[in-house]
Amino acid sequence: MTESIPNNAVISARHVDFWFGEGELKKQVLFDVSVDVLAGEIVLMTGPSGSGKTTLLTLIGALRRVQAGQLSVLNRPLHDASDEDRVQTRREIGFIFQQHNLLPFLTARQNVELMFELHPEIPRGETRRMTDDLLRSVGLGDRLDYYPARLSGGQKQRVAIARALAANPRLILADEPTAALDSQSGRDVVNLLQELARNRACPILLVTHDPRILDVADRILNMEDGRIQEVRSEH
Repeated sequence: MTESIPNNAVISARHVDFWFGEGELKKQVLFDVSVDVLAGEIVLMTGPSGSGKTTLLTLIGALRRVQAGQLSVLNRPLHDASDEDRVQTRREIGFIFQQHNLLPFLTARQNVELMFELHPEIPRGETRRMTDDLLRSVGLGDRLDYYPARLSGGQKQRVAIARALAANPRLILADEPTAALDSQSGRDVVNLLQELARNRACPILLVTHDPRILDVADRILNMEDGRIQEVRSEH
């Protein structure tokens, strides 16, 4: 019997398992994970290190292949997706990581502009305008031509957010985006994500160990030992 999926589900997982290695070296890290994330939601995923949070995030982001179970993201079934379908799905997702992964030899503007190469349909002149608007929207209008070495941790993460939003994603996946930031910078980054998500009606799934930001969540998923143990509503 096929389990029903909410009409407004952006992410829908059913009985997903995942393991690393084969044979005697096989280590299962996800067990029977079923979860939905709906349009416009901000969902936080918490749990101890090694509980499977990042692995689940990489499956949802089409960065790894689904091994067992069913997973649909942005109305695309990833459990039987071709490489081309997975690439297309990734193009519609904004990724934000703890290590902002900015290229040190590019300015803030160039780091964001680089993302538009995935979208050749956008005219070159338009990408410059969109890039500058995005960086201004995250409070970096006066840092457009700064290299990462001249930016604070919070400013680098803001560039990473602008980069994630560059191609108008339909979903944002964030892995520990505040872990390396002080309290105020972390709060600023999360408030910014919340504001942008609400304005764009773009759902966010955010992995975190940071108790300071739990209040922004519509729901909190708690993972332990590869299983979702608890779902709490914050509103």
